[in-house]
Amino acid sequence: MRVCIVGAGAIGGLLGVRLAISGQQVSVLARGNNLAAIRSNGMRLEEPDGSVLVATDLQASDDLALLGPQDLVILALKAQQIAEIAHQLPLLYHEETVVLPLQNGVPWWFFQKFPGPFDGRRLQTLDPDGTLERHIPVDRIVAAIAYPAAERDAPGMFRLVEGDRFPVGELDGVRSDRATRIAHVLTEAGFKSRVLTDIRSHLWVKAWGNLAMNPISALTGATLAEICRFPATRALAAQMMLESSEVAAKLGLQLRLSVEQRIEGAEKVGDHKTSMLQDVEAGRALEVDPLVGSFVELGQLTETAMPATEVVYSLVSLLNSRLAGKAASR
Repeated sequence: MRVCIVGAGAIGGLLGVRLAISGQQVSVLARGNNLAAIRSNGMRLEEPDGSVLVATDLQASDDLALLGPQDLVILALKAQQIAEIAHQLPLLYHEETVVLPLQNGVPWWFFQKFPGPFDGRRLQTLDPDGTLERHIPVDRIVAAIAYPAAERDAPGMFRLVEGDRFPVGELDGVRSDRATRIAHVLTEAGFKSRVLTDIRSHLWVKAWGNLAMNPISALTGATLAEICRFPATRALAAQMMLESSEVAAKLGLQLRLSVEQRIEGAEKVGDHKTSMLQDVEAGRALEVDPLVGSFVELGQLTETAMPATEVVYSLVSLLNSRLAGKAASR
């Protein structure tokens, strides 16, 4: 299978290495020092047991036009980065190309093929002018959830902290041949992947943790374990998750974990820096709207009070604005 990884960050690097070694024909969109390192030395992945995998049989470029049509396009960019390259994505499409988005938080496609009164509604926090809808046709999308925690330690060098699950699912819940095929490819690459018929409910549980843990970590500099073990931040995370669970109930989603179980799961990951904290330390733009703002919008849509979430959203939005100001002044 021809697979293009659009974005060679932590999760993109993890997938790129594992898929290439498993025999898939992998290409990667990367830029700057990361691209130079991949072209020179391939992609290096350190596994949790300390072993190292190196993939050199892959193509890397900063120009999608040079990569050609693909069978599977994995969007591993941060959510706010997709719009910048969305107009180029059709260069990777042939008639049956599938797009597999892997963004954290609530996805822009959430209400596409949605079984409810909000079917087809566009989330303004995620796709205000419809750029993503226009260039990523809904019929190409197979949803996926990236559970692993990973980090990019240096250009071309990636590290898996923990986790191996990448479930997939059609937006309309059908157990399709193409979703089954993608799950098989991911399984061959050493991940645990299965086809879900209620992908949104599972995605919400993952996004649940990101909603609370990512902004709190960005604002405090704390790891997952530190947030969960400090009573005040644990209580704040629980309150934010309770608010969003009310939204989920109004949308008809069935959450299979309690708030406490979700927090315990985050605590077990240990002293891992969330993706938003990693971005703060690197001076990069934060995924504020996908991880937090989208929940606020859904709260307004469903007329659900979200006082704790709204306060944290305001604070982390200010932090993001300050980071942007510092980057612009360099």
